[in-house]
Amino acid sequence: MTDRRPLLRALYDAAVAAAHPSTILAPHLRPAPKGRVICLAAGKGAAAMAAAAERHYLDTLGLAPDSIVGIATTRHGYGVPTRRIRVVEAGHPVPDEAGLKGAADTLALAGEAGPDDLLLVLLTGGGSANWIAPVDGISFAQKQAVNKALLRSGAPIGEMNVVRKHLSRIKGGRLARAGQNAAGIVTLAISDVPHDDPSAIASGPTVPDPTTLADARAIVAKYKLAIDDAVARALDNPANESCKPGDAAFARATFQLIARPKQSLDAAVKLAKDAGYETIDLGADLEGEAREVAADHARLALAARAQGKRVAILSGGELTVTVRGNGRGGPNQEYALALASLLKDTPDIAALAGDTDGADGGAGHPTDPAGALIDAATFARMKALGLQPQAYLDNNDATSFFEATGDLLQPGPTLTNVNDVRVILVD
Repeated sequence: MTDRRPLLRALYDAAVAAAHPSTILAPHLRPAPKGRVICLAAGKGAAAMAAAAERHYLDTLGLAPDSIVGIATTRHGYGVPTRRIRVVEAGHPVPDEAGLKGAADTLALAGEAGPDDLLLVLLTGGGSANWIAPVDGISFAQKQAVNKALLRSGAPIGEMNVVRKHLSRIKGGRLARAGQNAAGIVTLAISDVPHDDPSAIASGPTVPDPTTLADARAIVAKYKLAIDDAVARALDNPANESCKPGDAAFARATFQLIARPKQSLDAAVKLAKDAGYETIDLGADLEGEAREVAADHARLALAARAQGKRVAILSGGELTVTVRGNGRGGPNQEYALALASLLKDTPDIAALAGDTDGADGGAGHPTDPAGALIDAATFARMKALGLQPQAYLDNNDATSFFEATGDLLQPGPTLTNVNDVRVILVD
């Protein structure tokens, strides 16, 4: 039987490469200003984007070193060497003190921008957790607790960010407000959100926010989140409303997407076609409970197999997990585990589910898995070890299951983030 793992990994790598800052950022950078380039970056690709910006301005354009300054706040383990832009490694998915300090320094540096300076804001997914600046009256610990509750609730990322924006001094357009004295604010972003909504990427620090405090309160109620009284008061305080269209903060601000999930999924689709597969492209914006989406995709795979088709089923988006157990895992691993449970008697189907940032849930370490692979070898090890996938699903413990079978996907930090890539190959 042909081993499909090299092809699965190549499909994943193609998706990542299509969104890597080292190749996609430079064509979108603006001419040098009269004053300084002040680079403020956040997210899992922040350091890589900052390094690419340095190469462009210092090497390609030949600017003097003191003409570029900045801070790039990224996930622990996602730093890269830079010359002028300071890299801060901070907590994700749960914020930490380093992110708190990085956000405070970022706001201060934005406030120093003068009328000759370009404020260059570089964003990738993960920026919401990396830039942590609680509103007045909310402690850092209380903000951490809200993040943890949101992560366990099963809320999609868009709803999580609505709450985050209204408890922050940097999100929801507030960074633009801090830097509005600059000659211009240019935001270049790599999208990690379904439908590429600018106000959702890193919680929209430089764009108007269409959501309201009332929306945030409704999400807290919808998921029955246990929040501190101080957080509830903050969500009732009109002073914490985010920046809306027409705010003076956006008078000289522009926003541009330089990579989005669709182009990464398209790269994987093309490679699957080149490998001789008929492709079923389910789109780059899928949302939903990971195990339920897996059940839908398993039905598609089994139907294709019954019809004798050689098919690659590909999808992107960002799935969620409603945590009910005490195990370890993330949406991609849970999706793969649900597939393993449903497809265990079909040896000619192989699959991969992985987050393009290199980390799927986890504890915030660079070694966290990005997802998992399954194929006939997985099914054989399940049987030999007496593993029951449903028991692991019940405990949300996909990581332990795939540690036992040896099927974790562990690419390490990829330095970008365009959501998930899922592939099922039917031979």
